[in-house]
Amino acid sequence: MAEKKEISVEEKLKALYELQKVDSQVDNIKKLRGELPLEVCDLEDEIEGLQTRIKNFEDEVKSVQVMVTEKKNAIKESQALIKKYEDQQMKVRNNREFDSISKEIEFQNLEIQLSEKRIKEYTEQLNDKKLIIEDSKEILTEKKEDLMNKKKELNDIVSENQKDEQKLIEKSKEYETFIEERLVKAYKRIRENAKNGLAVVSVERDACGGCYNKIPPQKQLDVASHKKIIVCEHCGRILVDKFMLDPEAAEQ
Repeated sequence: MAEKKEISVEEKLKALYELQKVDSQVDNIKKLRGELPLEVCDLEDEIEGLQTRIKNFEDEVKSVQVMVTEKKNAIKESQALIKKYEDQQMKVRNNREFDSISKEIEFQNLEIQLSEKRIKEYTEQLNDKKLIIEDSKEILTEKKEDLMNKKKELNDIVSENQKDEQKLIEKSKEYETFIEERLVKAYKRIRENAKNGLAVVSVERDACGGCYNKIPPQKQLDVASHKKIIVCEHCGRILVDKFMLDPEAAEQ
């Protein structure tokens, strides 16, 4: 790979400023999307959470339904035993056998009552869980519809500006080729830390064009000399001379 041609500090500053202008245009295009990308992401997470919730409750419903079936079978078994014991009572030879069988019948009746009580509890649980599933499915349908609309809105915005954004990104990369990697990395780091994405600003009315703090006279002279890269001591942004960027302004 060929080495980058050495350019003057002034040319680097101009390239940095042009790079900043292009990147700011890309930022403006992204701003058009607003909070839509985050909203889409949040909705996708909500939908995934709802689907998991519904599945968990449906699994619980199946489990409770199995328990209801078990209790119904237990009732049938107890009823069959009661019938068997009642038949045996008709054939007993003494009171002791009669009393023993009566206790077995009483026990099975208690078992039936307990099973019926459990079935009632399980049925209430089933109704509650089914209501939750029904409500969750309604919310899921609404969220899916909302997601579809948000995605369409986002896709429309992206499609509308995609070509312009791609051209600007390519132009940004082109400007980066004029600047050494170390300086490009510093520029990107400053951009990430700056709320407005501005890493390169001009000196306006003796102040930094990014944070608006006053720039000392000597530092202003250094900026105007175009001999080295000067950064704002308050915000760390790279400072450029507006007269270098617009020579006509210096003549006015």
